[in-house]
Amino acid sequence: QVQLVESGGGLVQAGGSLRLSCAASGSIFSVNVMGWYRQAPGKQRELVASMTSSGRTNYADSVEGRFTISRDNAKNTAVLQMNSLKPEDTAVYYCNLYHMSGWLKSGPDYWGQGTQVTVSS
Repeated sequence: QVQLVESGGGLVQAGGSLRLSCAASGSIFSVNVMGWYRQAPGKQRELVASMTSSGRTNYADSVEGRFTISRDNAKNTAVLQMNSLKPEDTAVYYCNLYHMSGWLKSGPDYWGQGTQVTVSS
């Protein structure tokens, strides 16, 4: 089992910045992907950004150039730095982790409890 704990959400004005952190604990294998998803009211959960344990990143088009994901493999932590925030970024943000076996996903998705990000106009 893997436990994920997020922190850092809150209320910010448009154009501002927020930093989300995720700490993972439990049975974590070395080859994994950590990422951030978000879900706005009435919408499906969507990928925001992810990063493999080898450093490969993937961003949603809507956040490319504004958000940056980073991670510390030794500490099993991931950070999402969000700049130039827009009202449409308002959502509950969830940390996610899954393991890999070669190029394939192995095992379940693990999720944090979510943290609210609200961007006012």
